[in-house]
Amino acid sequence: MAEIEDAIERADREGFTREPPKTLKSQIGYLLKQLKTTRAVAREIGVSQRSVERYRKGERKHPPKAIAERIDAAVRARWQPQVRRRRQKQAATTGGITVETRARFGYTAPIGTTDDGRFRRLTVHLPPAYAQRLFDARNTGASDQQMRQIIAEGLKDIYFQDGGNRAMGLSEVTLNDIDYLDLDY
Repeated sequence: MAEIEDAIERADREGFTREPPKTLKSQIGYLLKQLKTTRAVAREIGVSQRSVERYRKGERKHPPKAIAERIDAAVRARWQPQVRRRRQKQAATTGGITVETRARFGYTAPIGTTDDGRFRRLTVHLPPAYAQRLFDARNTGASDQQMRQIIAEGLKDIYFQDGGNRAMGLSEVTLNDIDYLDLDY
């Protein structure tokens, strides 16, 4: 599962300043404006070029559910790129990122301390440096596990070690068995 990628996508969608097109005809029109040709739109959503032409003209108004979902996903992926970039830049430079999760945390700690992993529900605001690392990792095609590790390091520094005020012997935190994860920036 790509929980981190999905959480970033949800956070991006929450920042839309305008709603994306809702009708099939307007969605296809928007995709045509972005991709330039009916052939490119057809390849993007996995239908024939003729189907795209029918959707555009309004001859077909109700595609199968799977195709409708692909059309909606393609529109949302391209909708308001400047708004997304601006919000991500702000999070990476000044605002930081808030992580809300319920997951099993495991960690490596000194002998004599409790290092048993257990489920915790956390809402932690991570500094901009972690947001920048997360966005950079996503943009370079990092795996979900690599992005989890970035978040786990942030939670270790901010939550478990309280910015260097406690649990200094804690060397590694892992984020496992994610029940849910939500990001806000």
